[in-house]
Amino acid sequence: MAAIVKRISLEGVRIFAHHGYYPEEQILGTPFLVDVLTEMVSEDDDSDDLDLTVNYGRLFEIVSEEMKITRKLLEKVSHSILLRIKEEFPFLDMIQVSITKLSLPLPGQIKNSKVELIYRRQE
Repeated sequence: MAAIVKRISLEGVRIFAHHGYYPEEQILGTPFLVDVLTEMVSEDDDSDDLDLTVNYGRLFEIVSEEMKITRKLLEKVSHSILLRIKEEFPFLDMIQVSITKLSLPLPGQIKNSKVELIYRRQE
């Protein structure tokens, strides 16, 4: 039987948080969008057992908990989210976490900024 690739994701999780390098960002806060994509290879895709897959409810809880911890860099927040997902779901072959900052303290017109981290299991 051929392997089946499963992708399970959360897209556009909107969270208000207090991340940012500048003190005013940490005081005032700003809205963020968080996306998480996971991937695993499955030999048996006919299961109805939640323990054999990724619980997206847990993904949401991890994202929510980590976004509550104020940090200067989105790279740090993304890394913490990624590590917690990897720890909870060690069978994953790929984890991608991106955080989009929707309001920037810059003088120009900018849609957003984005940080993305990708983990790939090494064979």
